[in-house]
Amino acid sequence: MIYKRGKCKLDSDGKCKKCGKRGTSGVYWYKFMWQGKLVRESTKQGNDKVARQMESAHRTSLAKCEVGIREKKIVPTLAEFVRSRFLPWAESVFAAKPKTWLWYRNGVRRLLSFVPLADLRLSELTGESVASYVAHRQPNGLEVSSINRELQVLRRMLHLAVEWGAIDAAPKISMLAGERHRERVVTAEEEAKYLAAAPEPLASVAAVLADTGLRPDECFRLRWEAITWRNGRYGSLLVTHGKTNADRRVRYVHPSEDAVLAAVERLGGHRIGHNDLG
Repeated sequence: MIYKRGKCKLDSDGKCKKCGKRGTSGVYWYKFMWQGKLVRESTKQGNDKVARQMESAHRTSLAKCEVGIREKKIVPTLAEFVRSRFLPWAESVFAAKPKTWLWYRNGVRRLLSFVPLADLRLSELTGESVASYVAHRQPNGLEVSSINRELQVLRRMLHLAVEWGAIDAAPKISMLAGERHRERVVTAEEEAKYLAAAPEPLASVAAVLADTGLRPDECFRLRWEAITWRNGRYGSLLVTHGKTNADRRVRYVHPSEDAVLAAVERLGGHRIGHNDLG
């Protein structure tokens, strides 16, 4: 429909006090509903026929998706995005790394337990809403490092949302300052006491970890075919699985590490899991 706005106020002589014109003045506007939204525009015309033509042209342009209003995609809430996209992604990508999958899953559970954050749409999530989550978690007596791990999950989640086109940009997620870094080197005396008191296969696994610097999971995956005496003077260990793809490496054995091979022999060349260590 069209209607007129900005009509002149006429005096007793039929003239407008401002423009000096006789008769009615003003310009035509049009308005109509399009996909549940009100479209209102000024034609800047005083002719009703021209105004109706402009309204019709605008309707046609919208139908052809050429101008104006576009149908905006619905941005999911944090909880919706996590359940429908993020968790299935993490479960499939880290199927071979259950610890990483559990790390993501546990972090997501903590984030979704805070309802004001879980119910926010991703486009509405700001640094202020993240700060409110941190304020919610701090009274529970958590260490700074624990909260930062949860924030890392949230940051990864938002970066993926941008990558997958769910949102245009992600807010900056800053880590909390004040993490405690534990740095302690076990002495030779402490290592000897531990190995003397530890039962098998824990003692053999501990000997391999201490002398090679392997991670526990890397040690648990060792097999005889990964050990050779052809490389280097005293043999080598091939690490086939690590925390990242870059951790695949060859670890050369030194003369002082004869205990490593002895420990591997005691393990029998079989893969050791957490259940075997009690």
